[in-house]
Amino acid sequence: MQAAIAAVHDEAPTADETDWVQILALYRVLDRVAPNPMATLNQAVALAMVDGPDAGLALLATLDADRRLDGHHRLLSVRAHLLELAGDEAGACEAFRAAARRTTSAPERRFLEARAARLASGTGGAGA
Repeated sequence: MQAAIAAVHDEAPTADETDWVQILALYRVLDRVAPNPMATLNQAVALAMVDGPDAGLALLATLDADRRLDGHHRLLSVRAHLLELAGDEAGACEAFRAAARRTTSAPERRFLEARAARLASGTGGAGA
């Protein structure tokens, strides 16, 4: 399933041209066959791309009680991205900053801090 998802991503020249409906369907199958929080996290992104950020955020909320992701920077990063897509720049900025504090990767921390800084300065936007 993961290889099929990767292949669909690979076929698309850009994120906008990705077959998100197919990716969402594949993540739903993966969730039935081998449920795990990271697959659900990725499914939330695909769901947001198909049905809008609020749908993705609702699925993401189901992971809040999962101890395996408690405070995980990836959960916070995805939440930040979906909040940004939903137009909640303040919430996205806060979530990007929280994710930056949680990651142990310096390049990832710089990236997340830069996303937060762009939003805080008013030059962010969902495409940033």
